[in-house]
Amino acid sequence: MSQLTFNEVKEKHLKTLEQYVPVVARVHGDSHLEFHEVHKVFETIVNKIKESRAEKPLLLEEFKKLREITDNYKIPEGVCESYEAVYIMLGELDKAYQV
Repeated sequence: MSQLTFNEVKEKHLKTLEQYVPVVARVHGDSHLEFHEVHKVFETIVNKIKESRAEKPLLLEEFKKLREITDNYKIPEGVCESYEAVYIMLGELDKAYQV
């Protein structure tokens, strides 16, 4: 099976991420302070995608920062399925971007 393109992964996950990220930040933000940073970086990514006319906007720094904040999207113990799904989807988006 071939690797999905950034645009394919973006189409697959962006709407769900836009729903999940704020909720996860609200629910888990007090016990996982790093998620507030994930939320901020994600908002920057969304804004750049929406403002850019390019098929693949410049997001290298944002994905680098997400990898640092999340320890390469390592899912913390004891989090809900939505939190886990956010890290999985962000990881897939990042991976597709790097290709």
